[in-house]
Amino acid sequence: MPRLLVRPILFVLLLVVLTGSSRADITLIGVATLPGNMADLSGLKENASDGTPQNRLGGLSGMAYTGRGHEYLHIADRGPKDGASDYVCRFHRMEMRVSPGVTPALTLKLIGTTLLTDEQGRRYIGALEAFDNQSLEASRRLDPEGVVVGRDGTIYISDEYGPVIYEFDTRGQRQRSLPLPARFRPRKWSKSPAEELPPHNTTGRQPNRGMEGLAISPDGTKLYGIMQSPLIQDGGVNATGKRTGLNCRLLEVEIRTGKTREFVYPLDHASHGLNEILAVNDQEFLVIERDGKPGKTAGFKKIMLINITGATDVSGVESLPAEALPKTIVPVKKKTFLNLLDERFKIVGDDCPEKFEGLVFGPDLPDGRHLLFVTADNDFIAEQPLRVYAFAIDKTDLPGYQPQQFAPRR
Repeated sequence: MPRLLVRPILFVLLLVVLTGSSRADITLIGVATLPGNMADLSGLKENASDGTPQNRLGGLSGMAYTGRGHEYLHIADRGPKDGASDYVCRFHRMEMRVSPGVTPALTLKLIGTTLLTDEQGRRYIGALEAFDNQSLEASRRLDPEGVVVGRDGTIYISDEYGPVIYEFDTRGQRQRSLPLPARFRPRKWSKSPAEELPPHNTTGRQPNRGMEGLAISPDGTKLYGIMQSPLIQDGGVNATGKRTGLNCRLLEVEIRTGKTREFVYPLDHASHGLNEILAVNDQEFLVIERDGKPGKTAGFKKIMLINITGATDVSGVESLPAEALPKTIVPVKKKTFLNLLDERFKIVGDDCPEKFEGLVFGPDLPDGRHLLFVTADNDFIAEQPLRVYAFAIDKTDLPGYQPQQFAPRR
């Protein structure tokens, strides 16, 4: 190679590495909004205890494809006021249609709302105080954060309060809870988040930092629940209650047997949280890692691509270090897949949402590109619209992608 070409080529290679976190072949093809004060289709007419209408459409935290045309499930989280409301928990059915090159390129249509109940038909509510001291499964409080639809149409929801994974039928009635390792749960429940932190609890999830995301393997045999922050015993908080840990647990659950494995996802910074996980195949996943800052103050809103191949199963490790892992523990491999703050997407600025919360693949676009939806949670604030973003992903950016399998529908 001529010596004169060496420096320019090296410069170009370095420029490729350093510029932009988003792939060149990822395109934002549409953004759709719904009013923050929009009513859902629950039919509820009363107000919640905080005064919010019980039929308020808001708090869209997770999404799942149903396997039917353009139909998706959207899960609403525990409601307004951070658990101080008796908002009734529910999921919605939404049509999301994408037409690249057309205005609007993305349209949303609410087609149904289903309230969540336990086996006895008692409605779940988001209130912190609605817990049972003796049994998590007997509690009425629920903070639905992640949702997936199984191969046969069964609905799985992760509860951040637990954490726990529940199985629901299409009518919204709980069928069973999947067993999770005891280390994920605090030993003392309370309606006060401060009383679920040390010294009251020395193990388990941090308050409001539980199983925030849920994925299902493409063949429908395994679930993957990811914790928003490290567990208390994994150095999640210091003596003053400040979040200091980096090492979050990713839990794999075999649906049929209940067998579990655990892997470590290291955060880029202790102030970040993990908000969703989506299977690319049975080894690779997309994960939302972000800060908690809105608007122009937002500094980190990324979708990471992780791979669990070769990662250590830490099921036998009761306590992880807060930061650097020992050489005997190999975390998941991770790299930036999509930087939501990339200026070319025009999401940055005053209107940048604080809470990107949901991820789901839709059927491939007519040109063969993969379709990825991202949703933002408006926290039930009437003045803030609900937002859904549609991205087109070139096949070369996800060469291992496997679409989710569904049983033939009658």
